[in-house]
Amino acid sequence: MNLIPLQLYPEVFLILAICAVLVIDMFLGEDKRNVTYALSLLSIGVCGLLTMYVSTPSSVYLSNNMFVSDAMSNLMKLFSYIAVGVTFIYGRQYASDRGMTSGILGGEIYVIAMFALLGQMFMISGNNMLVIYLGLELMSLALYALVALRRNHTVSTEAAMKYFVLGALASGFLLYGISMIYGATGSLNLNVIATEAAKVTANKTILTFGIVFVVAGLAFKLGVVPFHMWVPDVYQGSPTVVTLLLGGAPKLAAFAICYRVLAEGLFPQVIQWQQMLIVLAVLSMAVGNITAIAQTNLKRMLAYSTISQMGFMLLGFASGVSNASPALAVEAYSASMFYSITYVMTTLGTFGMILLLSRKGFEAEEIADLKGLNKRSKWFAFIMLLLMFSLAGIPPMMGFAAKLAVISSAVAAGQIWLAVLAVMFSLIGAFYYLRIVKVMYFDEPQDESPIVASTDMKLVLSVNGLAVLFLGIMPGSLLGSCVEAIRSALAS
Repeated sequence: MNLIPLQLYPEVFLILAICAVLVIDMFLGEDKRNVTYALSLLSIGVCGLLTMYVSTPSSVYLSNNMFVSDAMSNLMKLFSYIAVGVTFIYGRQYASDRGMTSGILGGEIYVIAMFALLGQMFMISGNNMLVIYLGLELMSLALYALVALRRNHTVSTEAAMKYFVLGALASGFLLYGISMIYGATGSLNLNVIATEAAKVTANKTILTFGIVFVVAGLAFKLGVVPFHMWVPDVYQGSPTVVTLLLGGAPKLAAFAICYRVLAEGLFPQVIQWQQMLIVLAVLSMAVGNITAIAQTNLKRMLAYSTISQMGFMLLGFASGVSNASPALAVEAYSASMFYSITYVMTTLGTFGMILLLSRKGFEAEEIADLKGLNKRSKWFAFIMLLLMFSLAGIPPMMGFAAKLAVISSAVAAGQIWLAVLAVMFSLIGAFYYLRIVKVMYFDEPQDESPIVASTDMKLVLSVNGLAVLFLGIMPGSLLGSCVEAIRSALAS
């Protein structure tokens, strides 16, 4: 008798792998910390193979319909594995140079990051409000610990406190909203919530209040305006490798829970949450892009960039209107999904460049640190150029294809004014991205020391940058996979 359903194998394996890596790491000396790194990468790789093995074209519901395995969850999990694995590769030397993988800390950065990944997996596959909330808290607690990992670093400690306090507030909003939705529908199961919310007898007042608190909680996790106050401080104060763990895979999980909760569970109330998402999207694109122009700290600039990018991603949700055809809903949600993947891939490369240029005793965190990069390394200046062009939405980069997909879905839904605003804010955003290119190619270098990094980091960073170019020229395969994933999920 098979006690564990086949579709739960990746989650169960990762739990066992985390325990094994934690125990093995206890008995390793500081000179053998690479073993922990290798085992962590191997664990994530096996999770990827298991996810591909158990994937099915149709949706499979498990554990009293609390867990769902479908094409959307499997695709998002695969990209989450890639994001965390690439972060490990980029950040290994950085963490070692700063004592984050030695002494009393050991290899805990890898273990805690895998705990965060486990939480993301449950967020992505959750079909029950409680499962989604538990996955969210597991991820959040792990990220709080990662931000505070450098205990003797004042800025990191301050960032961790801000993140923890505001994260706890967001969790409270989300939990309160969930309790109100439960009171209005009598269930935490998303399928039942959708059925009950569509009934005339449902208590619309309580349900609407619940939606307001849930959207506020999700907005905190996404870091969109006006719930964005933690993002710049935490991005700047965290060690760069932790900033990448914050800005990478968690954004995929955040998209997934927005889709599960809003598009699947609360779709009958789409008019209420659609209006809120439009306000959040417009404010985020405005505040994020305009404020980023004034930044001189690269990580802080990228934090405001993240705020604007998440606002852009929400446009896809706002375009999935209730009076639209099913085909339009699929187009809108798949465009949003494609955008979140694009953002994560580009962010990985951008922060990878910061990690590449950082060295022991030096943080490449200021825009001025990129001056004359073309004279130090023409290849990596070119990779950074590709990444900046992608974030700015300049063709033929992947970011252009993603922005075009989202704007097209807004136009198809009849929201022309939203599409025009999105284009205008993208033009504003292009200024500070192109400023990076100008600094790299036309300013004299402040530091002419050679760029030293491991071969695997240089190779993966090069592939990362070229992938952004290739998927911009030929976005059809990935965008088609997103469309099929959303179509399959909505059909269930």
